[in-house]
Amino acid sequence: MSGLGKRETLTGQLVKAVADRITSGHYKRGERLPTEQEMIGEFNVSRTVVREAIANLKAKGLVHTQQGIGAFVLKDIPAAPFRIEEDNLELVEEIIGVMELRISIELEAAALAAVRRDEGDLARIKNALDLMNEAIERDESSIHADLEFHRTIATATKNRHFLSMFNYLGELLIPRTRLQTHRINGLPQREYLERINREHDQIYQAIKAQDVEGARAAMRLHLGSSRDRLRSNALHADRRSD
Repeated sequence: MSGLGKRETLTGQLVKAVADRITSGHYKRGERLPTEQEMIGEFNVSRTVVREAIANLKAKGLVHTQQGIGAFVLKDIPAAPFRIEEDNLELVEEIIGVMELRISIELEAAALAAVRRDEGDLARIKNALDLMNEAIERDESSIHADLEFHRTIATATKNRHFLSMFNYLGELLIPRTRLQTHRINGLPQREYLERINREHDQIYQAIKAQDVEGARAAMRLHLGSSRDRLRSNALHADRRSD
């Protein structure tokens, strides 16, 4: 992974490298990606980095996975209607901007999911909650489970445009993939992630109960609190620099 910016995470560098190969046609539509072990050897990264990168590429709508077989380039990659420059997401202000976009989309997604969800949707949302709890217990990355939780809610809307928007934004919707937000929030990482998943559970319970306004309120609390903490930290940082 040499020659890339040091400010990028290893996961971000691997995502960019694989995405570039997909765009250039080096990895063809419908083709299976190299195995985890092959990527570990070629890019000199850990298995965790490879798995996070694949999860992020899946969230971007570039690949899909088949359990026990591997990851494949999608045959039909949707064209993005607009683009957020990812390099700008190193800035707290830009992350806040993405959070504001996310709030506007996901409040309504939660409300629609509360009306339209079926038992399969509920099982998938609950599974994502459980996966995140397990990752926290093992002190492993919970980014994939976090993405999956919000993706399953988008799916439960039964409106493909919510899912398409989520898949385009992908990892941009989860600020801590770009910034260690547990530090911004002044909490140990585990305590911060546990609080996040308690908020997830409140959203799940409202969707399960088909409580439309409760689902909106729980999602507003979850995302609005993160945005407000980021904004407060940015304001304090500006004052300290004066």
